Amino acid sequence: MALQITDTTLDNVLKTDKLVIIDFWAEWCGPCKMVGPIIEEISEKYKDQVVVGKIDVDNNDGATSKYGIRNIPTVLFIKNGEVVDKLVGAAGKNVFVEKIEKLK
Repeated sequence: MALQITDTTLDNVLKTDKLVIIDFWAEWCGPCKMVGPIIEEISEKYKDQVVVGKIDVDNNDGATSKYGIRNIPTVLFIKNGEVVDKLVGAAGKNVFVEKIEKLK
């Protein structure tokens, strides 16, 4: 299951040498509802290799501002504290898997 990340827990989540995948989403966002199940599948499939989390943009202004999130869903791929890739909008599972395999 994907971690529920907040403004206060974000820094701790980023303290890892693993690839971190963060889904910025909101309850009211239609495309977010399509990406959500894919994020959950990925969190199970790669649970020992990557850290997968979700940030609700409506309740976490700090993280949303820090990364300049303007559209949702936005999924960031972070390694060693740096954003190394991102996806904006809904995408299929194969797109996520390709990025993970390339970056992990």
